[in-house]
Amino acid sequence: MGKKKQTGSGLQSSAGLMRYYEVDETTYHMNPKYIMIGGVLIGLLLLLLNYSFGLWP
Repeated sequence: MGKKKQTGSGLQSSAGLMRYYEVDETTYHMNPKYIMIGGVLIGLLLLLLNYSFGLWP
């Protein structure tokens, strides 16, 4: 039988892999619901402004 290949040792086994969890701790996370609600509110505001300035088709 052949020897088992060791994983996790040496530079070749981790080449190209980076740990992003350290950077991720300092970022601000938003719930996607807030983004969707904000987009809908901005869209409604734009429609209201278009209507009030007579640009409504």
